Amino acid sequence: MKLRVALAACAVLLICSLQCIPYTFAGGKPRNQPILYEISLEHPEEHLFHVMMKVPDVTGELTVQMPAWNALYQIRDFSSHVQQVEAHAGTERVPIEKIDKQTWKIRGSGTIRIDYATYWDEPGPFATQLNGEHAFINPAMILLYVPERTEDKVLLSVGDFPNDWRAASALKLDCGPVLGKQFCTSVKTTYDAIVDAPVEIGKFKEFNVPGVPADIRAVVDGENWSQKKIERDLSRICNYELKLMDGAPFEDYVFILHTGKGAGGGGMEHANSTAIGIPSDDYLAGVAAHEFFHLWNVKRIRPASLEPVDFTKEQYTRALWFAEGVTSTYGAYTLVRSGLWSKERFYDDLGEQISELESRPANHWQSAEQSSLDAWLEKYPIYNGPEYSVSYYTKGQMLGDLLDILIRDRTDNQKSLDDVLRGMNTDFAKQGKTYRDSLDIRLAAEKVAGGSFEEFFRDYVAGAEPLPYQQVLALAGLELHTTEEKRPVLGFSPQREPGGAFTVRGVDPGSPAQGAGLQLGDVIVSWNGGDVPRFLRRWVRERHPGETLKLRIRRDEKDQELDFKLGVEKEPLYQIGEDPNAGEKARHIREGLLHGVTQAVTVR
Repeated sequence: MKLRVALAACAVLLICSLQCIPYTFAGGKPRNQPILYEISLEHPEEHLFHVMMKVPDVTGELTVQMPAWNALYQIRDFSSHVQQVEAHAGTERVPIEKIDKQTWKIRGSGTIRIDYATYWDEPGPFATQLNGEHAFINPAMILLYVPERTEDKVLLSVGDFPNDWRAASALKLDCGPVLGKQFCTSVKTTYDAIVDAPVEIGKFKEFNVPGVPADIRAVVDGENWSQKKIERDLSRICNYELKLMDGAPFEDYVFILHTGKGAGGGGMEHANSTAIGIPSDDYLAGVAAHEFFHLWNVKRIRPASLEPVDFTKEQYTRALWFAEGVTSTYGAYTLVRSGLWSKERFYDDLGEQISELESRPANHWQSAEQSSLDAWLEKYPIYNGPEYSVSYYTKGQMLGDLLDILIRDRTDNQKSLDDVLRGMNTDFAKQGKTYRDSLDIRLAAEKVAGGSFEEFFRDYVAGAEPLPYQQVLALAGLELHTTEEKRPVLGFSPQREPGGAFTVRGVDPGSPAQGAGLQLGDVIVSWNGGDVPRFLRRWVRERHPGETLKLRIRRDEKDQELDFKLGVEKEPLYQIGEDPNAGEKARHIREGLLHGVTQAVTVR
């Protein structure tokens, strides 16, 4: 404790020498001191973040809260990780009372110091981890906040980590030794800005992305990656999207990449950075193209229903089909237009999205807006079943493709969905305004196309009418072919738990998995001798019916081996191909989709 106090004193001196400048709050009262957070990473093998929070200018009572959600649209109750909460005013310990699962009230005046510890050892971009190898911090998961003072300036400092570790973040960090330990301090900012900037601390490799008209860095921790490949992929992706959206909305940007075994899966967008977990760099381009486009769509072109952020409860929106789904549209566009995908791979992806949608009975009744609204149910395994939901990612991606073709058709290929995104960036993001969910998206599309899209949004966005794939794709010289395919099925549903382990959340009646004795609640220890695949749907798709799966499971604290064959089911498979008899206008539209160009069509 004495070392921590000494470090805190040195940190305050360091911070104040750089940062302590008076400023005024909304109430008009000038304050010299920001809210201060100090995070100690001492003994990282214990997985405990020791946090000290100092709140100045308290009169009588202080309320602090821990966010209930962040990164994912799931209530995850980060306060469940918190322990040993104490409060002091000067040297005197003051009363602290927990009011509900995420709220504490403290009685005292002056500067209140709150000390607590929080345990985290979960990999991936949606979690927080501290171990002997590194620290990855999503700040909302470990930092309390003062609800009525979210506009106050704050300072974050992180210390007590090994001398051979470094820190990287979109935050401006000033790092240096304090009493023989490394210590990093942010610039003065706000709580919302800090929680939107994850921090990586460890022995990572860092390099600039070459050939881009902006300051973009890659921070890589893990294995199974090549700097040359990462540089190539990120350079092409960033160059295309920056050109598409008329330049960078940031001073600098950071890709935080975790690669290899145990890296977690997926990506999480932030205002000036992204965190991505992938098994190898082969998976990087698809995730990075999506996450980088979030710079505009959702981080700046933002639905009003997501503002202001309320970390205490669910925050409902009907616009995720656009914020996430149309971002997937542009992820695919970026890959084909930058040359990272062939046009055949682009067509394959379109067919896969249609196949996924049409394989889910819920597609016939759950609209894109309802899927967006129900995002908070995704943590429940039953909801993710094909009878209960469709993905706003998948449905939104297809809506983006169809809307793009319709805009191009109506304008003789002189305008496109690109113009809609650029227009919304100008009219909303650059003006500091939010948009009214689907209404302003429709109005923006109508402004570009010069006609009504009321029927399209009524039937396919707010409603769940069958999407008009064939009719619209034909306008772009594309054909939709349907075949029947035998595909493998697991016969059970694995679910990743918050602690990282996978458990069995459902077993299909009559399946080989059930016949082998697999049961609900079994913990999967190993999968064919290794980890459970992070991209499980892709793993299954690459297998063959009848192929043997070897599981080691734990039940009632005992391990056992189970071997069984993958099942089989027939399903329609949708494939996209070019229409050899397409007219000149349709061919121009098709080329516009593939290359991101618009040009007037002269029909002979």
